[in-house]
Amino acid sequence: MPLERVAVIGAGAWGTALAQAAALAGRQVTLVGRDPTVITEINEWHGNSVHLPGVTLLPAVTASAVVPDADFVILAVPAQASRDALHQHGAGLRGKPVVLTAKGLEHGSLKRQSEVLAEIVPSATPYVLSGPSFAADVAAGRPTAVTLAGDDAEQTSAIAAALAGPTFRLYAADDRLGVELAGALKNIYAVACGAVEGAGLGASARSALLARAFAELTRLVVRMGGSAHTLTGLAGLGDLTLSCTSTQSRNYRYGVSLGRGAHPGSELAEGVLTAPVAKALADELRIDAPLIDAVNLLLEGNTSIADIVAGLMSRPLKREEH
Repeated sequence: MPLERVAVIGAGAWGTALAQAAALAGRQVTLVGRDPTVITEINEWHGNSVHLPGVTLLPAVTASAVVPDADFVILAVPAQASRDALHQHGAGLRGKPVVLTAKGLEHGSLKRQSEVLAEIVPSATPYVLSGPSFAADVAAGRPTAVTLAGDDAEQTSAIAAALAGPTFRLYAADDRLGVELAGALKNIYAVACGAVEGAGLGASARSALLARAFAELTRLVVRMGGSAHTLTGLAGLGDLTLSCTSTQSRNYRYGVSLGRGAHPGSELAEGVLTAPVAKALADELRIDAPLIDAVNLLLEGNTSIADIVAGLMSRPLKREEH
C-alpha cells in the first residue's frame, strides 16, 4: 500500500518534530491539533512557536483540527491523553496502521497504549515507535536512531522506510510488546536517577542505580512477555541511558527537583503516573521491583531519596544476576 500521506495527531513538541521528520523523508503531513492559534501559525507561518520555537516547518507540513484521509497515522499525544484522542479521532483511524509514540501505561486501567488502541479502534493496526530521542533534536535534524516495532515484518519495514531521512533513522523490530514496555518503564527510572542527582549523592550512585534499573527493567519486560534482546538495543538500553542522564528529559528534571526537596509543579512527567501502574503490575506478577517500589514511596512523600539509596545499599549481598 502507498505510504505517502501521514496524519500526526498531537501538535505538541513531539508531534511537530515527527511531522517535520516525516516531511524531510518526503511525505505529505497533516498535523492534527486542538488549538486554533497553533493550527493557523503552522499553516500561515510554517512554525509552532508555542511548542517548538525556532523551527521552520517544511511546506509539506500543514495543520488541521480533524484527521484527513491518510495512508497511516502517528499518535503523538501523552499517554494519559491517548484515550480521549482516540475517542475523538477514532473514525479516521479505522483500518489504518497507527504508530504509537507515547511512553507510558494508562493510569487506572494498567493498559499499554496498544491495548487502549485495540479497545477503541479494534480495526487499526498498532506499531510502536520508541528509542533515545528528544523533540528538539529530531526537529533540528540532529542524528537520531529509534526502533519501530510491529507484528507484520514487511509492513513495519515499509513504515520505517517511509519515515526515515538522512538524520532520523528507524530500525524495524518485531517485539512490539517489549519495545512498548521498555519505553513506558524507563521513565520511572529516570525519575529515580534525577532524584539521586538532585540530592547530590554523586555520579557513582547514579551509575549504580542505572545499572540496577536495567536489570529490573529486564526482569519486568521478560516476565511480561517481551524479549531480553530488545532491551540491549535502542528501545531498551539506549532510551534508558538517555532518559536517566539528560536534563532534556522531563522525567529526569522532575526527579532532580524531588531530590532537592522542591515541588516539581505541573510539568508533564510520564513516569509519575506510570510508577503506580508499574507497581500494580509488578505486584500482580510477583516480580521483585525494589526501584519501582522506591520511586512510588518517593512520589508519595513517604521517604527521602537518601533513605531510599541507603535501603538499596543495605540489601543482602549476593551474586550479581540479571
